[in-house]
Amino acid sequence: MVDIKNLDAPISTTTIERNQFDSPTDNIYEAISVVAKRAIQINSEIKKELIEKLDEFATHNDSLEEIFENKEQIEVSKFYEKLPKPHAIAVHEWLEDKIYYRNTKEEA
Repeated sequence: MVDIKNLDAPISTTTIERNQFDSPTDNIYEAISVVAKRAIQINSEIKKELIEKLDEFATHNDSLEEIFENKEQIEVSKFYEKLPKPHAIAVHEWLEDKIYYRNTKEEA
């Protein structure tokens, strides 16, 4: 599970040296594949957590007249908007050796 309150990943775009990025796999395409899969996992974890938090504020009325702004819900949404993107978190984890991967072709 991703600890979203203690993320060190950059919020803006950063340049990463290619040799540093692909050194664990010696193949840039494998490294990108591993990071992409991790980014998908992170995105689904964050999305699930956000939906759970927003469901607390959900009103199940069909009347348009009863819709109002909920400040807590807006604050939760703003918090998640300010988080680093899932791919930035995944790249940061990759560079910090926090992602476990294995090559199944080498095992066979």
